[in-house]
Amino acid sequence: MADDSNSFHLLDERIQRFIWAEGWEELRDAQEKAIPLIVKGDRDVIIAAATAAGKTEAAFLPALTHLLAAGGEGLIVYISPLKALINDQFGRLERLCELLEVPVWPWHGDVSAGTKTRFLTKRNGVLLITPESLEALLCNRGSSVATIFGRLTFFVVDELHAFIGSERGKQLQSLMHRIERALTRRVPRIGLSATIGDMKLAGAFLRPGADPVQVNSAAAGSELKVLVKGYEEPLVVEPEDEDDEEPVTPAQIAAHLFKVLRGTNNLVFPNSRRQVERYTHLLNTLCEQEKVPNEFWPHHGSLSKEIRTETEGALKQKEVPATAICTNTLELGIDIGAVKSVCQIGPPPSVASLRQRLGRSGRRKGEPAILRGYCVEDQIGPNASIRDKLRLDTVQTVAMISLLTEKWFEPPRVQGVHLSTLVQQLLSAIAQNGGATAGELYALFCGPGCPFAGLSKQEFVDLLRHLGQKELLVQDSSGVLLHGRVGEKFVNHYSFYAAFSSDEEFRVVAGGKTLGTLPVDQVLLPGQRILFAGKTWRVEEVDEEQKTIYVTRAKGGVPPLFSGGIGRTHTKVRQRMRELLEGGEVPPFLDLMAQKFLAEARETYARHSLTTEFFLDQGRELILLTWLGDAANEAIACLLIRRGFVATPSGPGVEVVKGGRSTQDVLDALADAAVDDTPPLDMLLIDVKNLPREKWDWALPDALLRRAYASLYLDLDEGLAWLAR
Repeated sequence: MADDSNSFHLLDERIQRFIWAEGWEELRDAQEKAIPLIVKGDRDVIIAAATAAGKTEAAFLPALTHLLAAGGEGLIVYISPLKALINDQFGRLERLCELLEVPVWPWHGDVSAGTKTRFLTKRNGVLLITPESLEALLCNRGSSVATIFGRLTFFVVDELHAFIGSERGKQLQSLMHRIERALTRRVPRIGLSATIGDMKLAGAFLRPGADPVQVNSAAAGSELKVLVKGYEEPLVVEPEDEDDEEPVTPAQIAAHLFKVLRGTNNLVFPNSRRQVERYTHLLNTLCEQEKVPNEFWPHHGSLSKEIRTETEGALKQKEVPATAICTNTLELGIDIGAVKSVCQIGPPPSVASLRQRLGRSGRRKGEPAILRGYCVEDQIGPNASIRDKLRLDTVQTVAMISLLTEKWFEPPRVQGVHLSTLVQQLLSAIAQNGGATAGELYALFCGPGCPFAGLSKQEFVDLLRHLGQKELLVQDSSGVLLHGRVGEKFVNHYSFYAAFSSDEEFRVVAGGKTLGTLPVDQVLLPGQRILFAGKTWRVEEVDEEQKTIYVTRAKGGVPPLFSGGIGRTHTKVRQRMRELLEGGEVPPFLDLMAQKFLAEARETYARHSLTTEFFLDQGRELILLTWLGDAANEAIACLLIRRGFVATPSGPGVEVVKGGRSTQDVLDALADAAVDDTPPLDMLLIDVKNLPREKWDWALPDALLRRAYASLYLDLDEGLAWLAR
């Protein structure tokens, strides 16, 4: 290593000795490239490299070297989206940092008050923290912010892609910006990610208005093996007892998973919490029937910390094989060791998400990454919809896998203005500073290079007035803004620190023990059966006030299931779907049933002349097939709603209810929309209901709510370009 590495010699001697002692043969590609850029401590850097390519060390080895060169008195603030990831990194950093005599401080809701007090006394070393805990620090220790972070040398943001395009990401931008303002200096920011589709956009997110140095690791990925299996759900004749109507295919998929996964570590991603419950239940039952030890464990956000930790522990230990049935909670970088394969049931939420998941497999030298896809389609009967006949789930899965093999994935969605988060940040800044004037707040949040740049002074004044009407803010006689009656209540509640809202959830309790929480999106009555943590439970009592469901174990019967959706689809994926439908090549990774689905889809596409036709007349409805992403389809639907139609974005197009009008009327409306002046977003969304999606959207004036919604969910330019064509 010493001879052929340019970067190794730049590291502190004690770190070099640690690397030798650990038996590293060489520095990874990402580390070689990042060390010279970070070690000086004078610039922002983004490191993009595959899962397990050594990104964490690529940031920390040079950052700690910089810290030690300055006498070891600096502070590195590492920000993570998950508490579990903080606990993980603490384990990884502790041994190295003990050797360097640099303290490491985990800080989140489960960390003791004693540890936090010791950090506030010393204020150096490495602080591992979530955005919510950072928010609480700024809110509650406002006058000391400059002192607490006085020695701050670096911000390190892990899993950068998980923040981009979300309320939490906007909050994180704002928190780093506020700390820099309190320190009156720039602090270098290091972003780490395995999945960034456009480095320039990611750079604009890490520091708005700037252009960080990019490290794109060219380390060769392992070989990829793919198999996609198709399953056909038979047509159901009306059942005598509706409670017995249970789909057939999940049991068939579970039987295949049981056969191919037993004896190894794997991750299985269905597309919702309810499906996690369903497949865990089916696989646990198969283990019981075959009288073999259970190897299948559930993992999703509504399970208790104990159950999730149990699953993570089962994956980490090497003696007994374990497979996790999980949501995206295991998509991020918690270290669960290498897994043999990744299974995806139904299309993944995005290509980026699929890449992130697949990064868990093929991490051992010489081992391929293995992806198993499972596609379920309904048998085509006399009343089958065009959606069924086009076999859209199968075509989308194949399209996403083909884009994955070409190393394309969705660019980050950085255009969202997230004004909901601005409301929270205004209340938080007032708490931090004990009050502030409108001018100070505008300069802090909306000036050039600030997190909410682009909001005009007039819009900002309108927002403050509206927050006054909602009693979130009041203004004293000297013009200083303070918390109003309602604002005070919010800021003093622990839930304030999270910029995003969580569903209202009930605790599930059995025999005095909390099993976890359940989002309430269904009617709950005593006597009902629910599936939770892979087991069937009978609801005994529902306590509305205490938000608690008391349950006992139940056997048999068909339980109701969790519900949940998958992500928004990008135009590139839909365009690739169309190319597949127009092509003749059969991907080699499809089994016979998946090949049959693709052949049926192509036959339907050809029979309806969809190469040239862009709409299908279904009688009462007209289906416009745009083959655009969800954001463009939603914009087209809004343009039609504005012209008096009921229109809904739906898969690769838009469904329009004619409502007594003719097909030609719909086409005329589209032609008008293409040539008319583009309406302001305010007008475009004026008739649309259900716009509040983010935590503080209820507090925005209507015009700003429409603007916030449009920035996240509409792509008007792409929609209009399609209309013009």
